[in-house]
Amino acid sequence: MFRALAVRNYRLYAAGQLVSNTGTWMARVTQDWLVYHLLTHDNSFALGAVTALQFLPTLFFGMHGGLIADRYPKRTVLVGTQSAMAALTLASGVLIATHTISLWSISIIVFVFGVASALDLPVRQAFVVEMVGRDLVQNAVSLNSATFNGARLLGPAVAGILIEAFGAAPAFFVNAASYLVVIGALLAMRAEELRVAPRVARRAGQLREGFRYVAAHPEVLLPIALIGLVGTFGLNFQITNALMARGAFHRGAGAYGLLSTTQAVGAILGALLSARRRRRPRLRLLFLLAGSFSVLEAASGFLPSYPAFAAMLVPIGAAAIAFATSCNSSVQLGAKPAMQGRAMALYVTVFTGGAPVGALLVGWLGGAVGPRMTLVIQGVLCLVSAAAIGFGYAHRRGLALPAIVRPRRRRGLSQAEVAQPTLADVSTR
Repeated sequence: MFRALAVRNYRLYAAGQLVSNTGTWMARVTQDWLVYHLLTHDNSFALGAVTALQFLPTLFFGMHGGLIADRYPKRTVLVGTQSAMAALTLASGVLIATHTISLWSISIIVFVFGVASALDLPVRQAFVVEMVGRDLVQNAVSLNSATFNGARLLGPAVAGILIEAFGAAPAFFVNAASYLVVIGALLAMRAEELRVAPRVARRAGQLREGFRYVAAHPEVLLPIALIGLVGTFGLNFQITNALMARGAFHRGAGAYGLLSTTQAVGAILGALLSARRRRRPRLRLLFLLAGSFSVLEAASGFLPSYPAFAAMLVPIGAAAIAFATSCNSSVQLGAKPAMQGRAMALYVTVFTGGAPVGALLVGWLGGAVGPRMTLVIQGVLCLVSAAAIGFGYAHRRGLALPAIVRPRRRRGLSQAEVAQPTLADVSTR
């Protein structure tokens, strides 16, 4: 199940990510609570707007991150982006500790942080292939999700305790320090063991070339479309959990952090199950997972108590991560090496770039119809979107949905590549 961990460079990367993701979850939960409860006195639209600002830069800079991934050494780029995010996180902590933080200052910081993240994400996704090779991409992507959500078990719970005991600043200081662990892991890697793809020379029209490539390859396009719509309408847990904890169940920061931790249990289960797969996921599986997640999310809006809602977050988390991981692997394995950076950049742009729209929508719905109906509407929108994509593609191709993808053997390919459709890492936002 953990085959990718046999690669030394990936072990360093995974260890660094586990530490950094723990800090990230602490800061994420603290930031949401800071904006929602401390700075705006339970204004759900303000929370949605700040969240939108953090992800908005991906719409403008995400594809440029893909070009950077194809043109420049990925490890060097990651050291730069991780350093920038560490500095911005430290600045947030200092402003909070000195009682000079405001809604405007946190908004500016999260926007600049979003620019750094927009450049970092496509490079980081494409770097996975360089560390482990194509045969272990599915396993590494699943382990990345397990690491991310393993940190989610600890980070939010610790953040809730820290907020109630010491205020919001400590979580940001811990997160700033955690970036140094990632930078150290990157610098400790053996460059000669990286499977570096040939760099793409600078020339005009490379962004358009990336768009045309994705549009011409359904095995890359459909996972991107699915994760974009389902992610926009449904994967807004940092907002919905805050709304449910505070608005529906009238709980404090500790209970909010516990919801994220509970959801992480399911997410880890989903990631570990995904890690068992050795071949590229079929599109049929992506639609099945999208539908399952949609139904579970809509049903959670009807649950009457905090314990019941927290328990439902386990299968919701499992379905969400299994879906996102499968989409991620589909894009990574479906794109040829020279296009991988741009394909993953488009994936990240669509997935993360949909967050501003989703955050504003969920924030507005939370104030207009309440937290419970917000979840129901989100689930319905996800289900309708997935169904429209699936049946639209099947109708266009004149195929039944279960037969959309059929692997076909080609000469000269490895077993892992044989499983690819002829015609990826759907990374999470």
